[in-house]
Amino acid sequence: MIEGVVITSLKKIKDERGTVMHMMRRDSSIFKNFGEIYFSLTYPNAIKAWHMHKEMILNYACIEGEIKFVLFDDRKNSKTKGKIQELILSPDNYFLVTVPPLIWNGFMNVGKKNSILANCSSVPYRDDEIIRRSPFDKFIPYKWLNIK
Repeated sequence: MIEGVVITSLKKIKDERGTVMHMMRRDSSIFKNFGEIYFSLTYPNAIKAWHMHKEMILNYACIEGEIKFVLFDDRKNSKTKGKIQELILSPDNYFLVTVPPLIWNGFMNVGKKNSILANCSSVPYRDDEIIRRSPFDKFIPYKWLNIK
């Protein structure tokens, strides 16, 4: 587990009409501030990586499909510097991943249908607040499987 990353179990309430999937409450110990919420739809086998936020706290939950979510820690003073962490997120494996600033992260849709990843971020998106790298950048020692 990468230092500062928090995994929180989330509640689902099912009945004959469908399912309510909880994600974030302002009285949760995880909640810091509301910036914005958005949904990232990803096609099967597509990769959205790598990015690192300078200020933003990410709060991800997968509400549709299946996502392989990968984190890389290159923070100077972190106990987990150089470590990779992989997680599988889906409605069947439903939890919140809270990612502090300065941790590289990205994800791949590993399912057979479109996936939807929700993010309730701590600050609104700004172009000057994010750093991006190619999914195949050798700076991050990770190989996305099944990709040619």
